[in-house]
Amino acid sequence: MPVDKKEVTSRPLNLGVLISGGGRTLQNLIDRINDGSLKAQIRIVISSNPEAFGLERSRRYNVPHLTVNRKNFKNDESFSQAITEELEKYELDLVVLAGFNCFYRIPKKYEGKVVNIHPALIPGFCGKGYYGEKVHKAVLAAGVKVTGCTVHFADNRYDHGPIILQRTVPVLDDDTPESLAERVFKEECIAYPEAIKLFQEGRLKIEGNRVRIIS
Repeated sequence: MPVDKKEVTSRPLNLGVLISGGGRTLQNLIDRINDGSLKAQIRIVISSNPEAFGLERSRRYNVPHLTVNRKNFKNDESFSQAITEELEKYELDLVVLAGFNCFYRIPKKYEGKVVNIHPALIPGFCGKGYYGEKVHKAVLAAGVKVTGCTVHFADNRYDHGPIILQRTVPVLDDDTPESLAERVFKEECIAYPEAIKLFQEGRLKIEGNRVRIIS
């Protein structure tokens, strides 16, 4: 559900951010918040990996952070419950998956309040096992001419849920997975803050498996 429009001008959006790796998406959000283009505050960063460089980025900007190590849990259910217990310590408006490579089972209270970004055009090149460089290798192997990124509300299936925004880039003849990833990531840096801003403004309405952007 979107934030009540009456609250939009009174306070920033409270975010919880889940990471697993380098934290470039987290850094983009921090930069947008700091330059004033995204009216939000990151209340907590949770990493599934104690070695994730995203934790160092959090330290540099005095963002509260902690690790819930996936390796310490026997299944997705117990891991997800531990994540939820940490998130519930904060009054969060939105949970942002930012390069989170583990499965998080979303509880009912967070339905419609968890967003993800995927480095391809869902429903193509997505699902379990499709993350990072693997996505771009698959795109190149398929010979498609266009790819991009997708921001969507997450549900309890991999890379699935109502799509908020998509941005596209051409696939060039001489692309490598690395060059394609960089081109897609530039669009991710635009799309994710834009989608979060739309949520903050109360302009997203979920209708079945579609998202209508209210003008």
